[in-house]
Amino acid sequence: MGKLLDQIVKENDIKNIAPENYGELAREIRGKLVRAVSRRGGHLASNLGAVELTMALHLTLNFPEDKLVWDVGHQSYVHKILTGRGEAMDTLRCMGGLSGFPKVKENPCDTFDTGHSSTSISVALGLAKARDLRHTDEKVVAVIGDGALSGGMAFEALNNAAALKSNLVIVLNDNKMSIAAGVGGMAKYLGKIRANQKYRTLKATVENALDKIPNLGRPLTKHVRRAKDSLKRLFIPGMLFEDMGLIYMGPVDGHNISAMTTAFKTAFSVKDQPVIVHVLTKKGKGYKPAEKNPSAFHGVGQFDVRSGAVAPEPEPTYTKLFGQWMLEKGGEREELVSVCAAMPDGTGVQDFAEKYPERFFDVGIAEEHAVTFAAGLAAGGMRPVVSVYSTFLQRAYDQMLHDVCIGNYPVIFALDRSGIVGRDGETHQGIFDISYLSSMPNMTILSPMDGAELLAALDFALDDSEGPVAVRYPRGEAFLYDRDDREPWERGRAEILQKGSRVAILAVGNMVKKALAAAKLLEAQNIFPTVVNMRFVKPWDKELVRSLAESHGMFVTMEDHVRSGGFSEKVQAFLQAEGFGKTVCLPICLPDAFIGHGAPEELYEKYGMDAASVAGKIIGGLKK
Repeated sequence: MGKLLDQIVKENDIKNIAPENYGELAREIRGKLVRAVSRRGGHLASNLGAVELTMALHLTLNFPEDKLVWDVGHQSYVHKILTGRGEAMDTLRCMGGLSGFPKVKENPCDTFDTGHSSTSISVALGLAKARDLRHTDEKVVAVIGDGALSGGMAFEALNNAAALKSNLVIVLNDNKMSIAAGVGGMAKYLGKIRANQKYRTLKATVENALDKIPNLGRPLTKHVRRAKDSLKRLFIPGMLFEDMGLIYMGPVDGHNISAMTTAFKTAFSVKDQPVIVHVLTKKGKGYKPAEKNPSAFHGVGQFDVRSGAVAPEPEPTYTKLFGQWMLEKGGEREELVSVCAAMPDGTGVQDFAEKYPERFFDVGIAEEHAVTFAAGLAAGGMRPVVSVYSTFLQRAYDQMLHDVCIGNYPVIFALDRSGIVGRDGETHQGIFDISYLSSMPNMTILSPMDGAELLAALDFALDDSEGPVAVRYPRGEAFLYDRDDREPWERGRAEILQKGSRVAILAVGNMVKKALAAAKLLEAQNIFPTVVNMRFVKPWDKELVRSLAESHGMFVTMEDHVRSGGFSEKVQAFLQAEGFGKTVCLPICLPDAFIGHGAPEELYEKYGMDAASVAGKIIGGLKK
């Protein structure tokens, strides 16, 4: 550690650092961030931009008594360092190490577990209400980004916060970006506020001049202050926040610690109303490669610190294959349109956006709107493809069910990051999508086994006119199964990859690769299982399973998903209903639990889902 960071061994230690050393401490923190993320990957640009902001909050709050809620939470690395976890940064996002997000069980200074966007104001409002009901006096702060402020839940919370008759401070960390560049009305509104210096300069000049007039100055100043709303409306269009009943302060330089501590102390002094402190920061500040390309360093893998060169991803990835498919089909089908929620790079549609800008729609961090907007596009004769991470599509369950499935609109959902995602942990694992999607009437669910099947599944979805289709695929390098005799895709039909006896392995999507590897291990023990690539999770091939049940005494279901509501439960219930109750069912799936962070292969091994563990379980089952 640097000599100043050596003094930060627990929460509140920053208050022992002399103010003249704050700049050096900020440099040391940035150095630690860059080194740690270069080795472990993670969210770099957002943390670099929030260094001084976090320092100013720690200088004005007392932990863990005061409550600080980070929206999304990926920008909480500096907070972790300032609460005594700096030495553990080398374990960031490793199994058993520091989480990349706030975790209450990790440290009491982490007020609330976060991981998805636009939630912080609601949480902070609840904490403030609880404080008032308990008659305590802790400070409550929510930190939310300008991108997250575009989410509908944030507006709902702001509307509700206006009724709070006590202190709540909302820090708007405005770096002019969400993950991609900000879009929509809120981004334009904040741009107007950032650009407006006239109002603040005029207000200060007039009040100072009036104060100097003998006898009349102070009364006149009071009248001017009462008229502040009129002044603000003259110079700042809308005054959205104050119109909603919140006090607005700012913009404040988000890299000036003195200015921010003054603003925060002033905001805490307001006892009967919530306050928004608008702070301007630069994403990636202090590390030139991240400053030049903040999107690339938002969520980044390993990289070289000196050059900023990011380690190349293995080729091809499922995301890139999807992006190439979108580009190709975009040229063939004029009705094809792309909808994403602030992640054109992450979901692979950036090239489509550049080539077909009139058919590309980035709606910002607003998954619920994205889905219903897509329903409207489909109702209007277009073929929308909603590209989204599995974990984030959970937020739009109601919109999928009511606005897409009831009308049976042919919306394609491209579910990236399905299954185990890995190092982002509990909030990002895509292990619930089979459960929530299969509960929806009219929804078709495809889970291709490799890269070639992903393209075939997308073709099927585009040609299918029977209603909405979800295509789920994992993160990272695409598995490519070496074979020439691929069967064509037919609705609800699985395919047998290798025929055997006694044991039937029914594998879904990403788990087919592990099923084939497990089968090879079993062959060495003279056990020759039948391996089935299910392809469809809904509707699934009940006819094939029924025929296999006549000749196989053990069924092994493999899915990258929790057991509850998953494919394994469906097969077991089917066999029971069909009179095959004596058939042994061995589910290879995740427990009904939230899965923590770690490398994917480490997690598969931990939960007995790697090939060796699966083979061992089958051998044990046959012995019984």
